[in-house]
Amino acid sequence: MARYATTPSQTVGPYLHIGLPWPDGPFAVAEGTPEGVWIRGVLYDGAGAPVPDGLIETWQADPEGRFDHPDDPRGAVARPGFRAFGRCPTDANGEYGIFTLKPGPVPGPGGTLQAPHIDVSVFARGMLHRTVTRVYFPEEAAANAADPVLSSVPEPERATLVARPAEDGYRFDIRLQGEDETVFFDV
Repeated sequence: MARYATTPSQTVGPYLHIGLPWPDGPFAVAEGTPEGVWIRGVLYDGAGAPVPDGLIETWQADPEGRFDHPDDPRGAVARPGFRAFGRCPTDANGEYGIFTLKPGPVPGPGGTLQAPHIDVSVFARGMLHRTVTRVYFPEEAAANAADPVLSSVPEPERATLVARPAEDGYRFDIRLQGEDETVFFDV
């Protein structure tokens, strides 16, 4: 049986820096916004090496837990200056950073509330599809414990979804495979 190499049409990278620029880049809110925080981390491959040609995208609610989107069950609400979306390529060291506002809780299934979180999509070389995960916040222990999505993850793996406090926001490393692999969701 012949073996063939993966062609550019079969992988999401390394073409990210060429085909997926975003005018606002890593700024879901304007740089310098007083209540803004950084979510920073490193994207690692299965061998534990940084991925220098990945792309991190985020989508989230505003601090009141609202989306400026028609699918928000409470109705779309625009927050001036807040884009709710960020996109950041990883650098030569696999590092990324998104400047945003900490989100509020959002409605969940059956009238429950989901803990404040940020949805994250990861694109990288060798991947045929994006992977999707979430960032939860360490100071939201009670909300995290009641979150229907986070509580569906086995206890030992939940820590891979909770950011760590950092000087100017939060640290959230993403491991695509291997030891301490980040939990990804099938969406």
